[in-house]
Amino acid sequence: MQITASTVSLTVDDVAASQRFFTTHLGYTEQAGADGFASLTRQDAAVDIVLLARGNQVLPPDQRDQRASGLIVAFTTVGIQDEEERLRAEGVEITMPLREEPWGERLFQITDPNGVVVQFVEWATPDAS
Repeated sequence: MQITASTVSLTVDDVAASQRFFTTHLGYTEQAGADGFASLTRQDAAVDIVLLARGNQVLPPDQRDQRASGLIVAFTTVGIQDEEERLRAEGVEITMPLREEPWGERLFQITDPNGVVVQFVEWATPDAS
């Protein structure tokens, strides 16, 4: 098997709101769109995102009324403090402020209008002793 791309599909109540959030604040562009559907991509290693409206008939009946919840879309990045400051300046609510874990992970979270949690992670460089 050869995987050529990775995509996460999120079922949300308001596709347009999430589409605006990801394109305005996170650098995604719309690759394709229709009523109740948007396919978003970036030019780097970020996962592609498909947004589907809850109740969409393309979903199997047992999945149509589910919402994207209980998951975190996580991006590993560099310059995490600058990213948090940029997003804050753009008016994005930081739902978990920047912090550093004892194991060297620096992270913060934002949440899109449909409740999709987006986490940014940067790994601290260990001190050379």
